[in-house]
Amino acid sequence: MWRSLRPIGRSEASGGYRRYAWTGADAECRLWFQAQAEARGLDHEVDRNGNQWAWLGDPLAGDAVVTGSHLDSVPDGGAFDGPLGVVSSFAALDELRRRRVVFTKPFAITNFVDEEGARFGLACVGSRLAAGQLSIENAHRLRDGDGVSLPQAMEAAGHDPDAIGADPERLARIGAFVELHVEQGRALDLSGDPVGLASAIWPHGRWRFDFRGEANHAGTTRLADRRDPMLTYAETVLAARREAELAGGLATFGKIAVEPNGVNAIPSLVRGWLDSRAADQATLDAVVTGIERAAREHAERAGIDLDVVRESFTPVVDFEHALRDEICRVLAKDAPDRAGRPVPVLGTGAGHDAGILSASVPTAMLFVRNPTGISHSPAEHAAEDDCVAGVRALADVLEGLACS
Repeated sequence: MWRSLRPIGRSEASGGYRRYAWTGADAECRLWFQAQAEARGLDHEVDRNGNQWAWLGDPLAGDAVVTGSHLDSVPDGGAFDGPLGVVSSFAALDELRRRRVVFTKPFAITNFVDEEGARFGLACVGSRLAAGQLSIENAHRLRDGDGVSLPQAMEAAGHDPDAIGADPERLARIGAFVELHVEQGRALDLSGDPVGLASAIWPHGRWRFDFRGEANHAGTTRLADRRDPMLTYAETVLAARREAELAGGLATFGKIAVEPNGVNAIPSLVRGWLDSRAADQATLDAVVTGIERAAREHAERAGIDLDVVRESFTPVVDFEHALRDEICRVLAKDAPDRAGRPVPVLGTGAGHDAGILSASVPTAMLFVRNPTGISHSPAEHAAEDDCVAGVRALADVLEGLACS
């Protein structure tokens, strides 16, 4: 499976992946998912929001156990973020069939569309729509960098954009959702564990800062006469680092758009996107408030107009304790080599479809060790032995939840 999926959407120049929602690379990934489902005799289904489902048993029976993740990527992303969860889900089903277990509940594997938000700027679009956390109107307003709307992109890919929307009946039929993911940090590497369990997802969001100045000639305009928004943006980037360090949170300006974007032109507009996360809401509020305050002070001194728009936000997600405790019990029982050590439970600053669904469905997450902690990069990695340990752990959990 890994070999057949790995070339899709890979850039020869960077070695990273460019699997953006509703593009050709995304279509190839979706065909790959469908082929894997059909090869195992599973019923393949695409829901109203474009999410893929591979079913074993009757989806209408209720109390289904579901696993899976996503196949799209950030720009020049790594091979493991998302795809490891999908590949491991199919491999876990293969392992359960090898064990000859009997499923007593409906079972499904999913591929949620547009989890990373790389094309339209909003993460977890497929799961947000299904959970009713993204309205049809706001979804239809989403545009990519070329001005293509989400409805236009979906229609070009053969999906009906007028069908999207909340899917409470589907989610009500799910008894548990378990997502396996490569760890996006080094906690497991430091503890020496191949697999861990998520406790919570930090609150996080994205804010757009629009700095408006005055376009002018770079070679003839005196420094004293300039209203250069790039300087104010640069001061804000530095302020973001300071505020994050002071409060103990995280803040990153990782995307920028400049107009008119000429080498010999002073910009008229600099638009920067802030990603900020923290272990608790109070810390996140302190970081973002401090950054905006600093940005406005710098803008006022330089004669720059500033607008700040919160484009997305996800509050803290505490995964259901009962499901988490059950998974801990299953993993401890099936790993006698742990010598009585508990399964490591760790929080994460990364958002996931499991976090979105947690408001509607009991959810949990397994993490597979990442020896470098690098993610959203071609250097992202997990050793084969650890990936196999993740498959076995996922199979153990699914057997405990869905099988007799």
